[in-house]
Amino acid sequence: MRVTGGRYNGRTIKCPKGIIRPAMDRMRVSMFSILGPMEGLSYLDIFTGSGSIGIEAASRGAEPVHLVEKDFIKKKTIQENISWVETEIKLFMQPAERFLKHCTDSYDLIHMDPPFPMGGKLKVLELAEKAAVLKIGGTLTMHYPGEESYPETIGSFRQYDLRKYGRSELIFYTRD
Repeated sequence: MRVTGGRYNGRTIKCPKGIIRPAMDRMRVSMFSILGPMEGLSYLDIFTGSGSIGIEAASRGAEPVHLVEKDFIKKKTIQENISWVETEIKLFMQPAERFLKHCTDSYDLIHMDPPFPMGGKLKVLELAEKAAVLKIGGTLTMHYPGEESYPETIGSFRQYDLRKYGRSELIFYTRD
């Protein structure tokens, strides 16, 4: 897997052991194109896996970048992957739900890529909305299997785009 744009374009990202489904290059390029310039924007990557999405955001100028992953088997690889990133990037090893319940920061951009077989994705979205971790006018994206669907509004979150990539989808919410 490689970084697809920005200052680290072409750098290799290692895949951790265990169950992982890295985001397709096409989806990453498209998502970051839709999101636009990231200079000076804060970024949160929940269910980070390898750290690739957070590294892509840092490569495009986002700072700070925070990563959340609960699987300790992935920790060493994520740390290796982010070791060469010069941007402020921090890894939180804990379940997404715990992070969201205790988070006191708010972010301009949030990406969620929960494991496809995971149940309760809507609950995590609702928790993110209640916790107000997304700044007003910010964007939250979630990558999920195409056979699932999510509401157009979740509290103060309003869907403004939906993209299909093969058998998966990427939904875009903004916070009013």
